[in-house]
Amino acid sequence: MLGLVETKKEMVTKYDVVRIWKSDSAGWEFVNSTGASRGLLLIWDETVFKLTNCYKGDRWMCVEGVVVKDNFHCVICLVYGPHMRTEKSSVWEELSYITGLCQVPFCYLGDFNEILHLEERKGATSLSASAEDFRTWINDMELIDLPLNDRKYTWFRGQSCSHINRSLVSLGWLEAYPETCLKGGPRGLSDHCPLIMEDNTKFAGPRPFRSLDLWFTHEGFLRMVNEEWKELGNIQFLEKMKALSVPIRRWHKQHFGDMTERIKRFEE
Repeated sequence: MLGLVETKKEMVTKYDVVRIWKSDSAGWEFVNSTGASRGLLLIWDETVFKLTNCYKGDRWMCVEGVVVKDNFHCVICLVYGPHMRTEKSSVWEELSYITGLCQVPFCYLGDFNEILHLEERKGATSLSASAEDFRTWINDMELIDLPLNDRKYTWFRGQSCSHINRSLVSLGWLEAYPETCLKGGPRGLSDHCPLIMEDNTKFAGPRPFRSLDLWFTHEGFLRMVNEEWKELGNIQFLEKMKALSVPIRRWHKQHFGDMTERIKRFEE
């Protein structure tokens, strides 16, 4: 499932969804923008998630349904938190009502426009009243704030940095998917970095091999591949490809280092 916050679109069409999803088998729901601000969009594979209900507010959207493979009934809610304390309190109250209405495991994700701890905002010396309200709401709802271990901040503007994008899940969610984890994606042109939530038990298995465009800009790459390929001799092709990944990883580390760590440092 893909959630987009602040789409700035007053209308979302099937054409828009297919362009993003690259398939016409997607289901979607949206909350229209107000002029060129706000806007929410959720897209999912209809063979994976079956929608039963949808609830919408000005700054949130909840889709209730079933994860087909596990017959898991749940609600996924995309949130774009307001800036003012009174408006935030109204949103938390609305979400509390929807949670009580559905009575199934919940996942809230999005831009909450609020921090929970001092270290989540660069240079912060105290928590605001609205941050205290947010912490109280999370505790009252018995939600788990999934830790984001691979980066400190999720929003950047000039010298300002904050961790305001997050995923909150209920205990029922973690009972079904105990290995749920959160990581940050590359920031790109946005001042927010995307968040990727996945269940490690669902993605267990051999790590896929990836080729990087930057390899082919290095004058020694193809020569190294050619030499390593010859040294592997006449073994079965798939085994040869698998064996080739070892010297490629070694060569990559020697010439480029840990790219994920370097990107994270540049972003920070």
